[in-house]
Formats: sequence, C-alpha cells, structure tokens
Amino acid sequence: MSITAERKAEVIKTNATKAGDTGSPEVQVAILSERINNLTNHFKTHVKDNHSRRGLLKLVSTRRSLLDYIKKKDEARYKALLEKHNIRR
Repeated sequence: MSITAERKAEVIKTNATKAGDTGSPEVQVAILSERINNLTNHFKTHVKDNHSRRGLLKLVSTRRSLLDYIKKKDEARYKALLEKHNIRR
C-alpha cells in the first residue's frame, strides 16, 4: 500500500522542478498519485477493506487541494500535471 523508499526517490527525481526539490506541489501530487494507484490495485483483491478506503479518500482529497492550488497559480502547469499523471478532472 505504501511506496518503497527507492520508488519514492525515483518519483521525486522525475518530477522535481530543480535539484533537491521534494516539497513542490508537482512532487507532492506525483507521490500522492503513486500511493492512490497502489491503493486502487489493493482494492481489486481486498474489496471489503473499508479502513484503507477511508485513507484513499483522504489522499484523493489532499491531491485535489494541491491541484486546485496549482490551477490557481498557473493553469499551464496544472494541465501538464493532469496529462502527465492521467488524472481525470
């Protein structure tokens, strides 16, 4: 359900806007998207896991807030991020 340290480092490296960037909204959305994808795969086999489902909804809400912030600041970055991570709006 959670991502490994190596996978997280790889996601950060591919989405960082500059060297050493771990906190930009783009990186945060990428990490959240990775965790959301892992959880959706988890629910294909564990249908009745409602405690994890609550966590998934929380992750989706957090990602939505970050995306709204990015959209407010820069529309082009927002659209590029949606395309890169295949996020429906």
